[in-house]
Amino acid sequence: MFEVPMWVLFVLGGIIVSAFMAVKTGKEDRKQENEIIEKEGEVYMKRLEAARKQRNGEERVYEN
Repeated sequence: MFEVPMWVLFVLGGIIVSAFMAVKTGKEDRKQENEIIEKEGEVYMKRLEAARKQRNGEERVYEN
């Protein structure tokens, strides 16, 4: 039927496994990056809120 050397089949199998692992790793990296970005965004929003509160507190001191 097909007279393909065994090493060719191994090479094709390796290519398929490698492609699968590359896709899997890429998805995991994207997920991890999104988590880090989300945490950094939360820290930034907390800093903005603290600065806003501080600014509003200072403005009230000058209003009195």
